[in-house]
Amino acid sequence: MFFVRQGPLWFRMTTGVLVAWGLIGCFMCLQQVRLGADAMRHATAYDRALYAALPNWYDPLFAVAVLSGLIGAVLLFMRRANARPFLIASLGATIVQFGWLFATTDIVAHKGAAETLGLPIVIVAVATFALWLVGNARLKGWAV
Repeated sequence: MFFVRQGPLWFRMTTGVLVAWGLIGCFMCLQQVRLGADAMRHATAYDRALYAALPNWYDPLFAVAVLSGLIGAVLLFMRRANARPFLIASLGATIVQFGWLFATTDIVAHKGAAETLGLPIVIVAVATFALWLVGNARLKGWAV
């Protein structure tokens, strides 16, 4: 019975990795707010101009995406099904953030798809996986 309530080892390890992922995201957000384009390795003049042109809501939306993702990951690590709304908010904010960036700027044309799309795809995939995981954990009784 104890095993079912806690979930299998892979679940506990995965949720621990999701918490670490969330902490890294929060650190990256803080770096971007603190340093702007210089938070990126080898920031170019294009990167600086792009960052300067971001709307005022872009960094706060980034903060919502990473903080809600971290809260959701911590709640999931604690086996709480109420992680779901936080993970939904994180995924939604992430999609809006990257959607705006790719729809309204020339970043893909300027830097190429290989350089610009990889990390956002991974980020959205991890957020989607976390959302699936909380649903699966709830069905199996690992999260209440």
